[in-house]
Amino acid sequence: MSGLLMAGTRSAGPRRLLRHLLFSEYLVLYLSVAYFAAVVPFVPQMASAEVMRNILSDMLPLLVVAIGQTFVLIVAGIDLSVTSIIAMASVAGASVMTGDGGYLAGSALAVPGAMLAMVAVGLAIGAFNGFCVTRLGMPPFIVTLTTMMFFSGAAIWFTTFHTETSSIANLPHGFVVLGQGNLGGVPNALWVVAAVGIAAHLVLARTALGRRLYACGQNRNAAAVSGVPVARVVAAAFLISGACAAVASILYTGRLQTGTPILGQTILLDVIGAVVIGGTSLFGGKGKVLWTVFGVLFLVLLDTSLKMLGMSLFSVFAIKGAVILLAAVIDAVRTRFAARL
Repeated sequence: MSGLLMAGTRSAGPRRLLRHLLFSEYLVLYLSVAYFAAVVPFVPQMASAEVMRNILSDMLPLLVVAIGQTFVLIVAGIDLSVTSIIAMASVAGASVMTGDGGYLAGSALAVPGAMLAMVAVGLAIGAFNGFCVTRLGMPPFIVTLTTMMFFSGAAIWFTTFHTETSSIANLPHGFVVLGQGNLGGVPNALWVVAAVGIAAHLVLARTALGRRLYACGQNRNAAAVSGVPVARVVAAAFLISGACAAVASILYTGRLQTGTPILGQTILLDVIGAVVIGGTSLFGGKGKVLWTVFGVLFLVLLDTSLKMLGMSLFSVFAIKGAVILLAAVIDAVRTRFAARL
């Protein structure tokens, strides 16, 4: 009898540990540390200061877009248009400040005017997405897929309207330094992303809007009965996503020193994947900015290590896709377990 009890206790231990890990807020951080420790013996350069700086540099603009996507996923939506917002904002801002005939070229207002134009583009597309989803009752997937296609094409047309080349160059130094310079030894991009991340965390954790976002994601009918203005809350999520994509466009454009209509074209999988890997639920009602930070870290670590191992682009995409699929499966399992508790 005592043997059976001891065997039961021994088997309960691993199950309890597995359950603890599965529901831990730091699961993806643990996985990132374990993955880094596992891959370093095969790629020792991963532990070098230069690679670490590159990983941080790759994380920053991607993290801003992913934070905006977190808001949309929390209300059980999805925003596929973020890449087209990045591209459209990039060429719109560049057209304002470029030294090659920009609207405000040579003016002291060139850089702030361009940045305002970029944020305005993000807010306008985000507001359009929110309007179509909440007022017209259209599925977020269809709305943002079509806006992605439309504004990707519009960005190319806009570029050809302003220049004969494939991008708008000759941007002022005051703008470029945002993506490449540093303040007090800390990259300017890190200051910007930290400010966005802290503000997003405070909105989700400490404000009425944050509580309403979670309520809408968990059950919109129940939220509406409780007096939550569901349409305005869901529209706000798309608005925030558009603004975050515009901020990322500022960082990407400053880093590349040019406005291009193909900017951010390949990061859609990374944006959604990082948020899902971090633990934000595809079913809505659950997600945190900190989880998204962990998800972006894991995805950038994975991407960097696979490339340093010499894998082909096809293999990198296949492995990243498999990891994101696994994260979605874990999300479904966690949701099912949580429903039984």
